Amino acid sequence: MEQIINAYKNDEESVYHTWFLNNDERLKAFRFIRKSLIKVINEIESGTFGNDFKGSSLETVLSAISEQKQIFEGAAHAFYWKPKLRIPDIYENEPNKRAFGRFLKACLEATTEDQVMSEIVKLNVLQIKGLGPAVASILYFLHPTWFPPFNTAIVNGFNALFSEKKKLGSWISYLEMRDVILAYNNKYRNLLSKDLGAIVGLLFEIGSNRLVVQQNAQKVIEIDNIKLHNALEKRHKEVLEDEHEENAHTEMQYYLAKLGRSLGYQVWIARNDHKRIWNGQPLGEWSIKNLKLENVPDAVMDTVSLIDVLWLDSNDHIISGFEVEKSTSIYSGILRLNDLALSLNSGVNQFYLVAPDQREKEIQAQLLRPSFRNLGAMTISYILFKDLRCDCEAMCKFGTDHSVLQKICKTVL
Repeated sequence: MEQIINAYKNDEESVYHTWFLNNDERLKAFRFIRKSLIKVINEIESGTFGNDFKGSSLETVLSAISEQKQIFEGAAHAFYWKPKLRIPDIYENEPNKRAFGRFLKACLEATTEDQVMSEIVKLNVLQIKGLGPAVASILYFLHPTWFPPFNTAIVNGFNALFSEKKKLGSWISYLEMRDVILAYNNKYRNLLSKDLGAIVGLLFEIGSNRLVVQQNAQKVIEIDNIKLHNALEKRHKEVLEDEHEENAHTEMQYYLAKLGRSLGYQVWIARNDHKRIWNGQPLGEWSIKNLKLENVPDAVMDTVSLIDVLWLDSNDHIISGFEVEKSTSIYSGILRLNDLALSLNSGVNQFYLVAPDQREKEIQAQLLRPSFRNLGAMTISYILFKDLRCDCEAMCKFGTDHSVLQKICKTVL
């Protein structure tokens, strides 16, 4: 088992490196998913949730989960409303919908494992058609040290490694798997993590046949070599794309920091990005060391400190805030900026989404959502990568204050 774990950790393209150790996006995802889940619960309780997955607040939650690299790809599929089958039966059946809402709320507020276990048992007793342990992917983002996520590749990896025959759609199978996963995670804690994402990533790699062990060796041999080669090529391509996106993200933060400093502002770079390098220089060298904002609650401050770039005047008042969205949810970036705007309680601030050119229509669609049309607390515009990259030097040379951004920013009317 130790050899298997070490092989998994030594593979630079395994999800252990591409997702689990990618603390920046993971940290944002946990906060965003938890906050978005509160909206799902409130809508169910108030009777405004609706009768379809598409366009719902639940879709926002599952989309954020699906963005968490290969291991959660397809996490939303189990929640798509399939009208002919009437599954999962939480959209048109009001009692089931409210039971699902109560389950989510109880799990969100739970302070012990036993409380969540009790809620799982209650939910299982109801036998809601089509609502199975795929919900565990949500539970993981609420309690990552208690409950592992659950999908086809993870189950296949578990069955291969432990010579089991667990079923995908069974809560009983999930809980039995969980017991084994917890036991092995405790046994090999020094090689893994208290966060179950590490060991589940191992199962995912085995179930995806990327990590060959004795238990799945024959199956790997039976796989068509071309298909196996294509699978490895696909993963390699995904890793390269992720690296390219990270570089673009860092590049945009660099331009914003450079421009802010040239305009005479103090600059804050997201606290988890200070060590990112662009042009051989850590972004932290452009940033003030500590972000000090008056009358901002600690919980909000944690979120605000992760905003990609802030410009502040000499009195530590925020002038502008920027969220760089490369492939992550536009929705989550808007919410982070809105949190900041509400905490500042001032209408003089300007906030921007900074995104790749190909995401312009997506930005426009999000900003046209009814929930964002009347934010009141802030004005939000967007800037495309190409414009910031092309015009940064000119704005540094000729700009006098933040109004120079009006030359390149766009606003949805």
